[in-house]
Amino acid sequence: MAPIPIKTVLISESVDPRCKTILEENGIRVTEKQNMKRDELMAEIKDYDGLVVRSATKVTADVINAASNLKIIGRAGTGVDNVDVDAATKKGIIVMNTPSGNTISAAELTCALLMSLSRNVPQAAMSMKQGKWDRKKFMGAELYGKVLGIVGLGRIGKEVASRMQSFGMKTIGYDPITPPEVSSSWGVEQMSLEQLWPQCDYITVHTPLMPSTVGLLNDESFAKCKKGVKVVNCARGGIIDEDALLRALESGQCGGAGLDVFVEEPPNNRSLVDHPNVISCPHLGASTKEAQARCGEDVALQIVDMVMGKKLVGAVNAQVLASTFSQESHQLIKLGEAVGAVLQSCTASKKPFSHVQITTQGDCMKSSTDYMTSSVLVGLLNHESGCCPNFINVLSLAKESGITVNQTHCASDGAASGVCKVEIVASGCSYKASGSVQGGVPVLLELSDSVFRQPVSLAGNLLFFKASANPQLLSSVAG
Repeated sequence: MAPIPIKTVLISESVDPRCKTILEENGIRVTEKQNMKRDELMAEIKDYDGLVVRSATKVTADVINAASNLKIIGRAGTGVDNVDVDAATKKGIIVMNTPSGNTISAAELTCALLMSLSRNVPQAAMSMKQGKWDRKKFMGAELYGKVLGIVGLGRIGKEVASRMQSFGMKTIGYDPITPPEVSSSWGVEQMSLEQLWPQCDYITVHTPLMPSTVGLLNDESFAKCKKGVKVVNCARGGIIDEDALLRALESGQCGGAGLDVFVEEPPNNRSLVDHPNVISCPHLGASTKEAQARCGEDVALQIVDMVMGKKLVGAVNAQVLASTFSQESHQLIKLGEAVGAVLQSCTASKKPFSHVQITTQGDCMKSSTDYMTSSVLVGLLNHESGCCPNFINVLSLAKESGITVNQTHCASDGAASGVCKVEIVASGCSYKASGSVQGGVPVLLELSDSVFRQPVSLAGNLLFFKASANPQLLSSVAG
């Protein structure tokens, strides 16, 4: 993939100074404007190629649609729920986060809340400040020998597990992505949520906020837990149903909660914050000097690496781009776009397209199927009215246009290795083309069942003329 030009970046929140320094050292002009209201941001963003935010800036669809030049949104942190990723994807804008920047800080805060819940540390400290000496009121419990359930076994969940194991806790967990053998290697036994709930003395959640995780801990799941279970949420507000949590606290089914995040921040409903068995913080998971420095530096370096064509890290909506930074991939992408453009020209009067089949052939193409599919679609849709396809949005554009896209890979048949074959259907008619890269140059091998004895270089302007075989035809056409 060709480097993405980023010349100007707007930083809309307080980010570590290293972020601006790194960007400017690499020739990117940076403007810092904090505390902008929605309308102010919409007016400002149109002049920038990139936007760097933390969690306070709400990058809504309206903001994204107002950004005529925006190519990347960099989130200095892990979650991207303050960014409308679907709207950004539709417009072809990369959304990037810093997946490991605040891992340690969030894990340490989780551990601090677990320990505070076990020994009532904040409540005891507040009592002392009020001039009291009430030892019996703050009787606690040891963590040693207790069972900690970790829901979400990514970077943060793993770090929490290793730290709490040092206290002698047994760690069990659930994660639909991390393989059980992987989590087992760092001491976490995986099981279903139905098996996990009844075993836990403490539960901590470390999942993203998505439809499948909203209200993961609710009335039903609390009812399956041990009476007096304690819960911690340093991930995202809403993973634990706040109304259900309050009911569980009032009934004693939940013995305490440590909350760093809320559905509404700051929370207008103070019922949980004011509850005597709740320890709450104002979203401090990433609020350490080290995490802020790391996140600010990471997002800048990731943007620079992408601009320089080195690599892509942290993209949440453009994973296909991660494998497009080698010279070989650049040539294959040019091939795919050129083959798509040729077929687009051949079917200019036959639209709309209804089906596209992309087949890669040969071992050298085995890992390129995904980006070859995107590159063919970019070439095919590039001149559609109102359409500006790129690798980020082209699959969603094809889907919106009613185009069924299939991709396959097959082994080489010996004679044809490293070949991309494309077949499209438009208005009930089928059109085919195939090409490859020869000597570093994309070439066309076949077009609509006509095989070229000499491969055609896919560069510059091309004119294709199809007619029945006639020995006098070539001289009459060529003049």
